[in-house]
Amino acid sequence: MNTKRKKVLKILIPLLLAIGFGWYMFSKIPISNIIPYFKTANYWWVALGVFFGVLSHLSRAYRWQFQLEPMGYHIKLPNSIMAVFITYITNYGIPRSGEVLRAIVLSNYEGVPFEKGFGTIVAERIADMLVMLGIIILTLCLQFDFIYGFLIEKFDPKQVILAMVSLGVLLLFFLWVVKRGHSKFALKIKAFVNGLIEGSLSIFKMKKKWAYIFHTLFIWAMYVLMFYVTAFAIDGLENISFSAAIIAFIAGSFTIAATNGGLFFYPAAVLGALLLFDLPKDPSYAFGWIIWSSQTFMIFVLGVLSFMILPIYNRKRAQKQ
Repeated sequence: MNTKRKKVLKILIPLLLAIGFGWYMFSKIPISNIIPYFKTANYWWVALGVFFGVLSHLSRAYRWQFQLEPMGYHIKLPNSIMAVFITYITNYGIPRSGEVLRAIVLSNYEGVPFEKGFGTIVAERIADMLVMLGIIILTLCLQFDFIYGFLIEKFDPKQVILAMVSLGVLLLFFLWVVKRGHSKFALKIKAFVNGLIEGSLSIFKMKKKWAYIFHTLFIWAMYVLMFYVTAFAIDGLENISFSAAIIAFIAGSFTIAATNGGLFFYPAAVLGALLLFDLPKDPSYAFGWIIWSSQTFMIFVLGVLSFMILPIYNRKRAQKQ
C-alpha cells in the first residue's frame, strides 16, 4: 500500500467510524430529543466553560517556553499560542497530526530544529499523561465504594475478584516478558517506558520546573472546571455531583485522544458515564453535545485565525528586524 493511500485511509477510517457510530446513537436518542436543551441552555455557563478552555490553551502555550529556554531558544508567545491552536484544529482531521505541525511551525518561524521542538512536545504529553493518571487514581480512591459497588451489582463478586487477579498476573507476566525479551516489540516497549521515565525526570532538571509544574496542574484544573461548570447550563443537570462530572470528564478525555477530536464518541462517552449516576438520559446526552460543540467552535475559530495571522505576524516581525 502506497503512502498516499495510507494517508487517505488514516483520515477516512476514523471519520467513517465516527459517522457510523453517530448514526447508531441518533437512532437510539433522536436529535429532536436534544435540540430543546440547546434552546433552553444557560449560555453564560457555556461561555464560562469556553473561557476556562481558552485559559488552559494559553497556559499550555506559555508553559512551552519553559522547555525551550534551557536549549537556548526564546520563542515569541504569540507564535507559541498560535501553534497550540493550530495543533488542536489539525487533530480534528488526523488524530495526533497536530503535534507534528506544531513542531514544524516552531521550526519555520522560530528556527527551532524540528526534532528538538517535537521532543519538547513529547515530554509535554508525558507530563499531561501523568496528571491524567493522577486524576484517574484519585477518582478511583475517592469513588472506590461506588465503583466496587457498581462492579458487584453488574457482575458476580467471584468473577470480579478473579478478573482482577487474572489482570494482575497477566500484567506481571507481560512486564517480565518485556524485560527479558529482545524482540522488536519488547524493545519498543522498553524504549517507550524509558522515554516516559526520562521525559518525566527532565521536568525536574528544568530551570523553571516549579512554574512548569504549576502550569501543568493549572491546565488540567481548567479542563475540569470547563467541564463541570458547563453542566450547570443544562436543565436537569443543575445538581450534578462533582464525582459524576469527573468520571464523565475522564471518559470524554479518552475519546478526544483516540479519535478525530471526539466526534460523535465524546457525547456518547459522557452519556455513558452520567448514566452510571442515574442522571436523566436526554439532558446527559445533550450536555455531551453542548460542551463538545462549544469547545470545538472555540478551537475552530481560534485555529483558523491562527492559520491566517501566523504568517502576517511573522512577516511584520521580520520587517521590523
